[in-house]
Amino acid sequence: MLALIEQSRLAGSPYSVDAVFSDRADAAGLEAARSLNVAAASLPFRKGADRDAYDRELAAAIRERDPSLVVLAGFMRILSAQFVDSFAGKIMNIHPSLLPKYPGLHTHRRVLEAKDVEHGATVHFVTPQLDAGPAIVQGRVHVAPDDTEASLAARVQTQEHRIYPLAVRWFCEGRLHCTQGQAWLDGRLLREPLQYVQQDSQQESALS
Repeated sequence: MLALIEQSRLAGSPYSVDAVFSDRADAAGLEAARSLNVAAASLPFRKGADRDAYDRELAAAIRERDPSLVVLAGFMRILSAQFVDSFAGKIMNIHPSLLPKYPGLHTHRRVLEAKDVEHGATVHFVTPQLDAGPAIVQGRVHVAPDDTEASLAARVQTQEHRIYPLAVRWFCEGRLHCTQGQAWLDGRLLREPLQYVQQDSQQESALS
């Protein structure tokens, strides 16, 4: 979330962050957003509450801001199909794995258990199917023999902070859209997500 706000304030940014919502009143991101003069509000989900009613309330609060795009950043609740359909093609999420591998939770642990040599993050449009929406861009990291969940998570997060603002920028520039369950960039169908490759500290990163 903070990376998205920071990038939105760079010269020439095509987007601004209008508001932040959380389902937890104690979420650190709320105070962080307020400290940057971004409107922030919590809509706590109480145990035993009606899920559909909660999603209707959340959707109504978001519609009041009339956003071009809804961006999920650390929002861990699974949204109902009703909610997703009401913002079809206008919700993005970032997931800490190279989807379609490892949807759901504990991705870093699962990568280590599988002894994968590569890991990363995927920005995708949201559909009612968990972590199954059209992928837009991926950032990759090498898995070292001595990696832990924490060290791997830290490097993946660095990639997340690069690729998420990039995808949001494309959308708000009108270059990226989602139509009939498919992602398109510059008029080209993304049959596979673009790959963000960090060259080195002295060079620009590349997309392929």
